[in-house]
Amino acid sequence: MKIAQIAPLAESVPPKLYGGTERIVSYLTEELVAQGHEVTLFASGDSVTSARLVSCSDVALRLNPAVRDPIPHHIVMLDEIRRRADEFDVLHFHIDLLHFPLVREIRERTVTTLHGRLDLPDLKPFYRAFPDMPVVSISNHQRQPMPPVNWVGTVYHGLPADLLPFTAEPRGNYLAFLGRISPEKRPDRAIEIAARVGMPLKIAAKIDNADKAYWENTIEPMVRQNPNVEFVGEINERQKADFLGNARALLFPIDWPEPFGLVMIEAMACGTPVIAFRCGSVPEVIDDRSGIIVETMEGAVAAVPRALELDRAGVRETFERRFTATRMANAYLDIYRALPGVRTEAAHLRRSNGKAAGLHVVA
Repeated sequence: MKIAQIAPLAESVPPKLYGGTERIVSYLTEELVAQGHEVTLFASGDSVTSARLVSCSDVALRLNPAVRDPIPHHIVMLDEIRRRADEFDVLHFHIDLLHFPLVREIRERTVTTLHGRLDLPDLKPFYRAFPDMPVVSISNHQRQPMPPVNWVGTVYHGLPADLLPFTAEPRGNYLAFLGRISPEKRPDRAIEIAARVGMPLKIAAKIDNADKAYWENTIEPMVRQNPNVEFVGEINERQKADFLGNARALLFPIDWPEPFGLVMIEAMACGTPVIAFRCGSVPEVIDDRSGIIVETMEGAVAAVPRALELDRAGVRETFERRFTATRMANAYLDIYRALPGVRTEAAHLRRSNGKAAGLHVVA
């Protein structure tokens, strides 16, 4: 199949540091290429891929200090996609909603994965206006706030099976927190849990400009006051294997409707059990073999010794069974082939000859 993958421009594909959506776009793109599909990636020019790369900005927008507004850059990218749309059997968007008006006429061979939270009030009138656009959720819970839309599937994220090696015997005796410093991610809970169980905590996290006040006023003082807490900062993919693999458990103490939670399956790939609060997608991702789901701080504190006793090989087996990039790509291919506008090579020829497209599902 000829497949276009359209990524956000905020980060490169894959991102140098933090960036969940762009990371998933990279894993999906590379797996589709490995399976023999002809993939074109629309992304920032500093992206690295085995697909054909169409550069839509010189570098990731977050790394360009001259960029103040990302929307004009995405509109330019969408105009390029609009002009080249007939080159592809399927166009897979990962940029939320900007493209909906531009591709409505070819919606039957597009799909949009919604990567973010969908409970924001401004989104409801938008999606009511576009009930026919094919969309994919990354968890079933993510769908709950939405008006009726054209859901064509739920596809859980996946990682390359060899990306993060299994660690049977972690060298560290610490708990880990990996993600963003933000109120909804609740690093304050992680610090309190570690203090109450008497274990070291390592925090590897990005601090966005929007969250600097939260860091300075809430989290940084807690870090200074707790000698068992080490703030590592943002880490890259190579550092992640060591950071997660050598942790005894990952703390995922969120307080918001998490659409998926990529760090949970990253920890599972390393064999590291997860202690997660029951929010958003958590019950869909964590099972009895891979971690413990809690609802209170008391429950989280009590869960730590139980999590440390989980079989790390069983944690890894859960990852391999449910959350590999191959499983993710195959699920998306099933969705692509079921789209009513997906075309065969014969349809391409009929179009070029000026005849009816003869759209039908690819076998």
